[in-house]
Amino acid sequence: MPQPDALVRAESLIAVIPDYPQPGILFRDIMPLLADAPALRATIDALIEPFAGRYDVVAGIEARGFLLAGAAAMAAGVGLIPIRKAGKLPRPAASVSYALEYGTAEIEAHDDMPDGSRVLLLDDVLATGGTIAAARELVEKLGGTVAGMAVLLELDGLGGRDGAGSDIHAVFHA
Repeated sequence: MPQPDALVRAESLIAVIPDYPQPGILFRDIMPLLADAPALRATIDALIEPFAGRYDVVAGIEARGFLLAGAAAMAAGVGLIPIRKAGKLPRPAASVSYALEYGTAEIEAHDDMPDGSRVLLLDDVLATGGTIAAARELVEKLGGTVAGMAVLLELDGLGGRDGAGSDIHAVFHA
């Protein structure tokens, strides 16, 4: 279980970049947090703790979700499934299209998990909920069961839980 002051410090490492990738967007840069081993460890522990023993594999959503999911999979001793943007996988088994807060996108995954696998979905930021809702749909399309969903940071007030479900665990809120 991560110490509360370790999480306060980890949260302080998330930089806010205005007007990126377009005017009006406040981008949350998690790279300083990822570069700090104690902050990363506290964050990963906080991401996976509510789901201990309830999942067989971690699925990380491109791109920053990969970084969190890789560390989480290692910490939990389970495998990793990457959920990628369309056109990035050599043998996509399924895809799902969805709306972003500033456009549309499509995600894909290989069918590398056994049917019925219990999957913990991880991503960096929950904004409108489109990405994680699409990832949930994709996991189910591939025969998995979503055992939980967690994000590093939830952007409150953007309706992410309305779009993706209220059962999302967020370590930080902004």
